[in-house]
Amino acid sequence: IENKAETEVAFFGGSFTAIEKSYMISLLECVQEFIGIGKFKGIRISTRPDCIDQDILTLLKKYNVTAIELGAQSMDNYILEQNDRGHTAQDIINSSDLIKSNGFELGLQMMIGLYKSTPDIDINTAEEIIKLNPDTVRIYPVVVLENTRLGELYKNGEYKPYSIETGVEISTRLIEMFEDKGIRIIKLGLHASELVEGEMLGGLYHPAFRELCDNKIFYNKIYDAVKKSKYKSCTVLVPKNSVSKATGQNKCNIKKLKEQGYDIKIKPSDFIENYDIMIIEEEATCI
Repeated sequence: IENKAETEVAFFGGSFTAIEKSYMISLLECVQEFIGIGKFKGIRISTRPDCIDQDILTLLKKYNVTAIELGAQSMDNYILEQNDRGHTAQDIINSSDLIKSNGFELGLQMMIGLYKSTPDIDINTAEEIIKLNPDTVRIYPVVVLENTRLGELYKNGEYKPYSIETGVEISTRLIEMFEDKGIRIIKLGLHASELVEGEMLGGLYHPAFRELCDNKIFYNKIYDAVKKSKYKSCTVLVPKNSVSKATGQNKCNIKKLKEQGYDIKIKPSDFIENYDIMIIEEEATCI
């Protein structure tokens, strides 16, 4: 593994601090030999907001846990209740403050499109998460699976998931909000898997969901920039690793801009970062 000193051992896929204490300790003990100088820097875990207290944090620190992610999902108590989350927004706030005050890296996970939620509620959740100043966030669009309560609500018409277009629109806004505050997004969308694809009834699943969102962000930025300029034909510089994102899947961004009357070429730059762009004036022409 490259750059092992910046890599963590991770216990994910459940609520780590909610499992039986002796079992949790046995898991932590079995990886201690891999932590330290010249090895992995620490351990990252995920858990529920209502399964954190000072005693647990003291124990986790003893076993070299360095980062804790909370499955917040929503900061709206009504949405949490309707989705049987079993915790409140105040639990998220309390645990987040406790985690940070004990020197752990804080990660918060949120979901968009939960039962009874709306785009405005999802945006408000992001705003409330930003107030907690996490180091990282994960954004999970809701996917409806077979043999779940949400699946039953979906089948009887009580739950209608967002369209992919709506999901991308909301997620695009969230990316910009978190990026603006310097909060790192370490995951957006579900991993492609046979389980999800085999048991999915509906919802916001796409194997390249993050890419769709990045495509949208770059399209908006380029369109706004050329619309404000006097150029109809120009070259746009983007970060060197973002040419495909700016061009869009199957060159969809280039095609949409063409439909709007703009002839755009995308080129990489070593001097531009994140989602920034720049129009090259000497390669632009007025029409």
